Amino acid sequence: MTNSYVVVAEGTQARFFTLEHTEVPDLEGGPDLVEHDSLLNPAHRVHHDQIYADSSGRNRTPGGQGHIYDEHRDQHDANSEKLFARQIAERLDQIGRQAGARRALLCAEKRMLGFLRTSLGEHTPSGIEIHEIPKDLAKLKPREIQEHLANDGYILRRKAPQANH
Repeated sequence: MTNSYVVVAEGTQARFFTLEHTEVPDLEGGPDLVEHDSLLNPAHRVHHDQIYADSSGRNRTPGGQGHIYDEHRDQHDANSEKLFARQIAERLDQIGRQAGARRALLCAEKRMLGFLRTSLGEHTPSGIEIHEIPKDLAKLKPREIQEHLANDGYILRRKAPQANH
């Protein structure tokens, strides 16, 4: 059981971690950020060219360039991210109840963090203190995520095992 867990999220994925202490820290180092679960947003994973393909060329300027701004694409992305944020919030609630965690660190870029904030208002895990961190760390390795969060003072830094003399 851990007192806190970490969620890193962006439009295509969310990853769920806990900070686990090793049994023999002097020999094994630690604590380690351990990934336990992940969610994928399949609607956002499809490449935009596949969703909005228009082989007729009607969506192109005379020079062949596509329009710079397409409201339909932005609306699709926003709706996809809102639905995904709701799934993340529901999963946070499940993890909070199962793990008995008291604190959640929620790391996401600002747009997704806004969607998550709204969804968490509907699915707030009871008794869990949520800290929002406006950083997109979703594509980093667990040790890199831990290093970023430790540098900002959110979690413990990983210590290397001590060498025996």
